[in-house]
Amino acid sequence: MKLKKNQIKIELNIILSYIYYINLIYKMASFHTKTFLKHDDYMTPKTAWDNIKQFIPKDKIIWEAFYGDGKSGEYLTELGFNVIHEAIDFYEDDKGDIIVSNPPFSDCKKIMKRLADLDKPFILIMPSSKINTSYFRDNFMDKKIQIIIPRKRIQFIKLVDGKVPENYKSVCNFDCFYYCYKIELKNDITWLK
Repeated sequence: MKLKKNQIKIELNIILSYIYYINLIYKMASFHTKTFLKHDDYMTPKTAWDNIKQFIPKDKIIWEAFYGDGKSGEYLTELGFNVIHEAIDFYEDDKGDIIVSNPPFSDCKKIMKRLADLDKPFILIMPSSKINTSYFRDNFMDKKIQIIIPRKRIQFIKLVDGKVPENYKSVCNFDCFYYCYKIELKNDITWLK
């Protein structure tokens, strides 16, 4: 009986270690490593960047910090920007003069802290509700944030296992803003026409 209890303890510890390891990998394997999370794998359409190209500084090197499927960086390059877009770790690396990206929304708390620490200019697409979070407030309350409000919802491109599902139709059910820091826009709130 005692041997059976010990065996169960050992197996339980193995299982708990495995769960811990998987959670650790989940946290470390960020979106930009092409580990597409089922709930957080929405790619940026070219129109999202095309709509604000006039607000993105042309004289700066852009770091598109969250790799996703790689197309966001391609789109920014096609629009004439000098872009660094590599599958590297946002939390370990620091590239370019400005960050222009659509980060994984599920990791925004950690992302906001990192951005505050970097104190680098950025334009990020995030849900409009993020401005009401304590982590956004804690990191940017005393810093000048400006917002660009799209004319309509951004229709992100959903990926499942790294591919657009067959018969997929983009119907985004939430609003996003372009959150800007150190961009020096003419107005603190800019409405796109």
